[in-house]
Amino acid sequence: MGKIVIITAPSGAGKTSITRYLISKYDQLAFSISAATRKPRAGEKDGVEYYFLSTEAFKQKIAEQAFIEWEMVYQGSYYGTLKSELERIWALGKTPMLDIDVKGAIHVQQQFPDSSLSIFIQPPSVEELKKRLESRGTETPETLAARVNKASYEISFSHHFDKQIVNADLEKACADTEAAIKEFLGW
Repeated sequence: MGKIVIITAPSGAGKTSITRYLISKYDQLAFSISAATRKPRAGEKDGVEYYFLSTEAFKQKIAEQAFIEWEMVYQGSYYGTLKSELERIWALGKTPMLDIDVKGAIHVQQQFPDSSLSIFIQPPSVEELKKRLESRGTETPETLAARVNKASYEISFSHHFDKQIVNADLEKACADTEAAIKEFLGW
């Protein structure tokens, strides 16, 4: 079993942008594809951004204990990290990068306390986070309010993680995250 890098943040804080930057720069890192029950967004492909599963198939995998972590992140929307996905990446001789929600990240670091690095990407403010989510154009007023409320709650857990990085400037946040990972992996 190898090492794991966990990137977590409230929705809209920039974790996916930072993760994509690092994976494009370092061949030794590999994106851990999460399983999800939500519908694919425009341009998303099964097995690339997510493994898109039906709710029934997801619940079957829960029963089979196929997940390292899983959550019902929003009502009726399940997300999780499959054990087989980490094993696939380790078999390639790479380090999996998990881009996952806060509860899931806590579960993974509890299971791998000595072989994981957990990084919490923090927005400069909840107000800035709200602006970022609005600019996506994918939220209704209700889902936006739910995400902002959830973000405020998730930020209260930031001290549970090995590193906290504020993403006020994406380039600096990428560099700070990169430095933490290089130190952890001994590069």
